[in-house]
Amino acid sequence: MQLLSYGLLFGWKESWSKEKAVIYVTVALLFGGVAKDLTKLGGKTVTKLVTPDEQNTKLFKLVSLITGWKNSLKGVGYFLGSGLIEVNYYSALAVMMGLVLLAMPWAILGLDRSLGTAKKRNALWSEIFDFENTNLNWLSLARLFLFASRDVWFEVPLPYFLRSPPCSGLGPDFPCSISSDCGPETICSDNGFCVNRNPRGGCGGLGMKRFAVGAVLGGVIMMYGQVQSWTPQLVTGPLKQSPPNKYTEIFWGLINCIPSLVAWAAFTWATAFQNHVDASMIAWIVLLVIAFSVIFAINSSIHSYLVVKYASKEKIAVSVGFYYMSNAIGRLLGTLGSGVLYTYVGPYLGPYEGLDGITGIAACFLAGTIMSFLAAAITVMINDNKSGLKCGRLTLIPATEEETVDEEPEEREMKVKDEEENVPVLEENGALSNDERAHNIAS
Repeated sequence: MQLLSYGLLFGWKESWSKEKAVIYVTVALLFGGVAKDLTKLGGKTVTKLVTPDEQNTKLFKLVSLITGWKNSLKGVGYFLGSGLIEVNYYSALAVMMGLVLLAMPWAILGLDRSLGTAKKRNALWSEIFDFENTNLNWLSLARLFLFASRDVWFEVPLPYFLRSPPCSGLGPDFPCSISSDCGPETICSDNGFCVNRNPRGGCGGLGMKRFAVGAVLGGVIMMYGQVQSWTPQLVTGPLKQSPPNKYTEIFWGLINCIPSLVAWAAFTWATAFQNHVDASMIAWIVLLVIAFSVIFAINSSIHSYLVVKYASKEKIAVSVGFYYMSNAIGRLLGTLGSGVLYTYVGPYLGPYEGLDGITGIAACFLAGTIMSFLAAAITVMINDNKSGLKCGRLTLIPATEEETVDEEPEEREMKVKDEEENVPVLEENGALSNDERAHNIAS
């Protein structure tokens, strides 16, 4: 299906109208989207099937590792795509098809053929929308708003903003003879002055080239993936929040609101964004994007674990599939919402400058903050209240019953061996009566 998607993109023509091109590309990417989610579905379900039920910490580490490296490789794709598209559109597609072909033998020859095979019967259509698993349903709804909170500013508005030119330096007051006389992402008009190359893309940004934007986004996504991979070891483990529960997600979900809220305030009132391109503006953007990506990666890692935890092994594919459907709806909501906000909230400065991109992306950040808060608030409805919440040595919410600590097989074997070795020593010292000895063996 991925190869079919790329193959269809070879048929795109520059002579098509905008409407026809958008419809054709959307249909082509439909197959790629299905292929991606089937692959993600397989990765999540296998982790549940190969991990014993009681080893939740091990399951958390495995899910985080797979999810994190998936996103890191997606970041590599940003680098490759942004670089290859500068060379040639068709060469970019051909290289991507080649990478898919390289992966196929490993899947065909390396995976157990019993994976993905129903043990008793295939799931019925009526079971796909099975709402009996309320924890999974609430988590899926929270996931919808969590990913909308990111995509409402990261996927489309941020690249547009980074590529848009500064609003100053455009119009009749800035004459030119050729486009090189103008600033980045601007052109010399037929009237002899500099204008925005893409007025609908807004102004107020950094005027970065496509490859530079791809490199920035690729680097952020690779960092995001690595944070996901190491969340159990570097974050939740030291804070005694591993394996995570609903309170852990609420805690990090609320923290997830902070970077986008600060970004909205900075884009709205900070002098760095009024003066446009300067070092402080670049520092603000880099700091806010990295901070959000790190916190969001922790949230995503916890979410990915909880969906596998709450799903039953008998319906693991149906449960995870339903969850990722909610994920896709959230991304669609965020992407469409970002287009509306970025385009219509910011004022139109004129035919030479275009839209005010700073106001537009600030509105996207505010929408992201609201969606992050909704995701955390919805998580409250999940019935998973036993473990409480810690933050290092500090107990924020006490556990309602004694927690069981996950033990690896080697740890359990050593514990049993120690207990067995202690029994004869006690017997030799005459410390045990017959009744006590029987009770010890039973224990």
